[in-house]
Amino acid sequence: MRTLITGISGFTGRYLQAELTGNGHEVVGLTSDLADPIMLNDEIKRVQPDWVVHLAGIAFVGHGEPNDFYRINLIGTRNLLAALAECGKQPDCVLVASSANVYGNSSGGVLDEDTPLNPANDYAVSKLAMEYMARVWLDKLPLVIARPFNYTGVGQREEFLLPKIVDHFRRRAELIELGNLDVRRDFSDVRAVVRAYRRLLEERPVGKTFNICSGRTHSLHEVLSLMQDITDVEMDARVNPAFVRPNEIKTLCGDPSRLCKLIGGWETVPLEETLRWMFSH
Repeated sequence: MRTLITGISGFTGRYLQAELTGNGHEVVGLTSDLADPIMLNDEIKRVQPDWVVHLAGIAFVGHGEPNDFYRINLIGTRNLLAALAECGKQPDCVLVASSANVYGNSSGGVLDEDTPLNPANDYAVSKLAMEYMARVWLDKLPLVIARPFNYTGVGQREEFLLPKIVDHFRRRAELIELGNLDVRRDFSDVRAVVRAYRRLLEERPVGKTFNICSGRTHSLHEVLSLMQDITDVEMDARVNPAFVRPNEIKTLCGDPSRLCKLIGGWETVPLEETLRWMFSH
């Protein structure tokens, strides 16, 4: 099976390439700009992929230019789906990565795929708009939508919270400045996430949406405590108001039941294990 990964050079893409290659896939990356439909059409016609995983996009909520979310995450995705639909060969499965941010602050409990959606920032709105737009193509393409909650691992950029925290402990910094320390997030390990993506491709549940999550949450206070236990480093953590985002989602905890029912036996390692892995690298 020839599998096309958009965003193959990114954090998740590199792990997904290794996961798929290790399970017998011929993996190719997308070289065209999603914003250039002519070049994109030419490349898709040449590659003729059997499977597609669409990871490319702007994933950092704090990205400085809001219009970029829509230009890349929404319009870029539409360009890709149009090219796939017109390439002369229908892929067996097209997995589109959305985000758990589409849930927003709609519920304080555990979120399943039927929870009402209430995006609270431009990033989340662009991802939800992408989901709705993608469904327009369901009569032409075998689409599956994944909603990953927060995940991390070795190689993630330090603009994301957990790599930033790990780096401060590695350098034995005396002080770290963060945003709201009480927000709670459902963290998974990137290696488990890409394994879930592979299994979704193999099962091909066309038209369905799946949370990719652990079902457990940790506050940043708890993350800091875990890192202190791992490293024996005491660090002063202070809230910098500049890092507190407006419309901050207080708690994001996902229900992975639908995913586990489909692929069976999937789970992510405890967060402490992921943090130890990141610290040691």
